[in-house]
Amino acid sequence: MKPKIKIRKIKKQDLDFVYKAICELENEILDFEVFKTIFNENISNPRNLYLIAENETEGLGFISFHTQNLLHHCGLVGEIQEFFIHQNYRGQGVGRLLINEILNFADQNNLRSIEVTTNKKRVENVAIYENLGFTLSHNKFTIYK
Repeated sequence: MKPKIKIRKIKKQDLDFVYKAICELENEILDFEVFKTIFNENISNPRNLYLIAENETEGLGFISFHTQNLLHHCGLVGEIQEFFIHQNYRGQGVGRLLINEILNFADQNNLRSIEVTTNKKRVENVAIYENLGFTLSHNKFTIYK
């Protein structure tokens, strides 16, 4: 029998799991104190939804979702900011469970759309997002400072 996967809102005590996940996702060691400040600010913002997937023993993945009212959508729009599934649990439906929670939140809050951006170096993510129901509809341009 498959272990039960639980989805819940992220709490302050999930900081270490999220920090390690983001460092793995970005392939770099981030400044922990700066990360902690941003983490605490983001999880306490009612416009954001941070969720963790876990079994009885460990975190399996998480998703962060930020919303804002945008003029060009004439309403509330959400964007997935970070989406991570531990390598040992990829392809087992954990990501789908997290996305379904985001979709429920979007329905309950009358969001106009849900957006997600992925780094071009993560080419496999395009197929993953398409399988989750997203459409490749925009280009995103970035200037790093």
